[in-house]
Amino acid sequence: MTAMPRYQQLKQQIIGQISRGELKPRDRVPSENDLVDSTGVSRMTANRALRELNDEGYVERVAGVGTFVADLQSASHVLEVRNIADEIAARGHRHAAIVIVQEQQAASAEVADILRIAQGNAVFHLLLVHRENDTPIQLEERYVVATFAPDCLQQDFARVTPSAWLSSIAPLQEAEHKVRAAMPSPETRRRLKMAGQEPCLVVMRRTWSDGRPVSFARLYHPGSRFELTGNYTPPGIRKSTPESAP
Repeated sequence: MTAMPRYQQLKQQIIGQISRGELKPRDRVPSENDLVDSTGVSRMTANRALRELNDEGYVERVAGVGTFVADLQSASHVLEVRNIADEIAARGHRHAAIVIVQEQQAASAEVADILRIAQGNAVFHLLLVHRENDTPIQLEERYVVATFAPDCLQQDFARVTPSAWLSSIAPLQEAEHKVRAAMPSPETRRRLKMAGQEPCLVVMRRTWSDGRPVSFARLYHPGSRFELTGNYTPPGIRKSTPESAP
């Protein structure tokens, strides 16, 4: 296995301190000189690590003053995974969640492979039904690496969604989405109050933080109550105004 470059090791060290709360927004980050003295890296390595952390939004470098942890609420690198409660509120409707399972378990071979951890390592397993104006629209099954979010079992996910809580405790760097159609299990069909032969749309979402996968979710939606939308404007083409867009 190829060793991680020294500048990348230094970046991960600082990202880890930010993720664990050891460095908080607006805290001063060690300077190039401090990093050279404390870690033994070259000045070029320290400079590259801090420069890339700045480019990725983890820190802000102020000329003549120093380097500081960025405000995570506005950091450009933080991936905005849309929260279902916010989507429902944007439609002017009421969100509610019913927590069915909130437990710790040993990672199965499948979950371990997805989260890139050893089989049997501790993960938190969550199962919730999200409702819009009392109509179930999503069944969320989620696995979270226990060492990433040790307070998971103490959270009230009927009040704050898992997605919103995970985004609040550490910056999410990357997300992967896969979407497929499927016929739901009888139990999923019952929980979502789906018609007899209605298919569902399954969104599989894996998120990264601190350079590693930390959460995996399967989000089941009744086919008749869910749609995926997006907007793409090719480079050099003026974006349509909301009035002229279809």
